[in-house]
Amino acid sequence: MPRGAVAFTPGESKQIAQELGTATLVVKAQIHAGGRGKGGGVQVVQGLNEVESVAGEMLGSCLVTHQTGPAGRTVSRVLIEEGLDITKELYLSLLLDRSQECLVMIASSAGGIDIEKVAVDSPELITRESIRLETGVSDVQARQLSAALGFEESQFETAAQVMRAVYDTYTINDATLVEINPLIVTGSGRVVALDAKITLDDNALFRHANLVELRDLGEEETLEIEASKHSLSYIRLDGNIGCMVNGAGLAMATMDIIKFAGGEPANFLDVGGGANAGQIHEAFKILISDENVTAVLINIFGGILRCDVLAKGVIAAVRGLEVRVPIVVRMEGTNVDQGRELLKDSGLNFSTASTMAEAADRVVALAGKGEA
Repeated sequence: MPRGAVAFTPGESKQIAQELGTATLVVKAQIHAGGRGKGGGVQVVQGLNEVESVAGEMLGSCLVTHQTGPAGRTVSRVLIEEGLDITKELYLSLLLDRSQECLVMIASSAGGIDIEKVAVDSPELITRESIRLETGVSDVQARQLSAALGFEESQFETAAQVMRAVYDTYTINDATLVEINPLIVTGSGRVVALDAKITLDDNALFRHANLVELRDLGEEETLEIEASKHSLSYIRLDGNIGCMVNGAGLAMATMDIIKFAGGEPANFLDVGGGANAGQIHEAFKILISDENVTAVLINIFGGILRCDVLAKGVIAAVRGLEVRVPIVVRMEGTNVDQGRELLKDSGLNFSTASTMAEAADRVVALAGKGEA
């Protein structure tokens, strides 16, 4: 890895640069989004004064990339790194391949650019190796990947060490992705991970208290943070129709059918199979906290979460929170008749639907009226 340190002020940036002692330096905005370079968030500079000046411009600025959306992200810290003499830019990653039920290591000689674009335009430049947990990266696989990356024979062992380090990082930390882009070769032949991204498995974080401490709430949506406190899966989107659903598959299908009906979902909100009245209350609280929401669609398949329990929770939440936006409810499954009866007798203005298509058409129409 390059030598470097994180700075929160222009003065700290200059001090770090002084300690690094190199004429060429790199200032990198630290936000949770890719595409920073294209957005001006990665800049090569010369000398201490330029480091301080560029860091000063970057800190506190709003950086917009293809992954942040038009709102962008505020830069609160920058990484100051030594500049390196780059002769090659390569790509190396390890991720889970569910179809093969194993890990796959992906290597490409076309590093430093979007790997998705390479996969479409130049698939011949990508090499994949299935990695079994019981064996890890074998010597044969390391040699094949090294050759695909264009390493010389004398560099194969160094490349293999990097690949095994990627594998160890992945397995020890319960990751779902470890990606180095670019993995570079310097003029002196050093192999360096110039930039990297690691995605962790949230379900395994109970084993990694040290990693939990690294969570930066400043880089997350306020409503998403609140949802996580109540074991709710919430992702904010750009539309105006709030969605409350149980089960990730049903949530995705619900968002699809809303779009098919001509609407735009405002969120992905999964209350889970065993939601209780408290979670339903919090879910509604989160939904109506989004000022863009003009209507809500509740789409529930009652299994563990019985429809009558859901109905009671929804009625209590709507009354307690004084929800003003129209609500469309579509539910099927355990105790569905009791649930529908409870909604009907509540005295509240619920709109019910028997099919997903009907529910989507109705909520899109109501959201349009609310928006107007």
